[in-house]
Amino acid sequence: MANPHEHQLHYPFGDRMPELGESQEVAAGVRWVRMKLPFALDHINLWLLRDEWEGRAGWTVVDCGVTSDGTREAWERVFASAELEGLPVLRVMVTHMHPDHIGLAHWLCERWSTPEHDCRLWISGSDWNGARMASQQTTGFGGEAAAVFFSSHGLTDPEAVAKVRQRGNYYASMVPKVPQSYRRLMDGQALDIGGRRWQCRVGYGHAPEHMSLFCPELALLISGDMVLPRISTNVSVIDLEPEGNPLPLYLESIRRLRDLPADTLVLPSHGKPFTGLHPRIEQLLAHHDERLAEVMAVAAEAPVNAAEVLPVMFKRTLDLHQTTFAMGEAIAHLNALWLDGRMQRRRDVQGVWRYAPTAG
Repeated sequence: MANPHEHQLHYPFGDRMPELGESQEVAAGVRWVRMKLPFALDHINLWLLRDEWEGRAGWTVVDCGVTSDGTREAWERVFASAELEGLPVLRVMVTHMHPDHIGLAHWLCERWSTPEHDCRLWISGSDWNGARMASQQTTGFGGEAAAVFFSSHGLTDPEAVAKVRQRGNYYASMVPKVPQSYRRLMDGQALDIGGRRWQCRVGYGHAPEHMSLFCPELALLISGDMVLPRISTNVSVIDLEPEGNPLPLYLESIRRLRDLPADTLVLPSHGKPFTGLHPRIEQLLAHHDERLAEVMAVAAEAPVNAAEVLPVMFKRTLDLHQTTFAMGEAIAHLNALWLDGRMQRRRDVQGVWRYAPTAG
């Protein structure tokens, strides 16, 4: 859903953004790259940080894009551009395991490794393990287990269920390989990137162990998917953890970002760089409060399943890709209310989970 309070944010670069295969400076030693995505959300922002590592000058890449010939070709144009001064990529940092972020990590690491110097992947341990598992067996949004799980929450349209079942290689099609070795990023860890100190800030709820990067000297946050200017971050329950409760984890994660300076320049994975981190956090907290209240209200009329909640939470037509994410998010809101004691849930005669307010 588009942000109705977007006017409270400021976009310091206006509508100026890099073309495919180009980069644009957003701060000293920080460059912005945009790559195409094959979804309704049609782009991802990637970042290049000027670096010195193991005695060499070069660049650190933050996030990678999905695996595709087009993305590889666009990266090659970026590498050949005068702005990178002919310097190599020294390391690859990935905020989290989702395909648009880690998809080409294997290629970038292989592309820039030499016999003398490994171009290493840097990522949280949870997300490295999650990516390795998912690249070998699609989890969450495709395959038999996902079809059964979504059906148990009311997705009964035969065509939609069949399409989910058929997407057994959904993740692997965009992340066919994950580097076999990595360097672990952890919450609170301090990184030296190009002589500047960067802090790792963990976020939960959207991915297993999402890492945002904050540079105090630049007052700059690479937020990944944790804080986006125009849309709300997807927070989903999937078949791997059917009783999961990611929404409170996500909300607490963004509350912790309130300690960053008010003038922080936020570099999001989707949308344009912006200032206004504090109001955006309050907008996101209010957004989810409103969704929870809407779900409670509709459930007070009659017990509901997740599929029946979709029109309440999402006021637009959804394609299959969007429907699976929307189902995951609807279940996340229902589970949050259930596990908080405000709702109860029971299976109906069709074996579908239905949620209703707790009596009294």
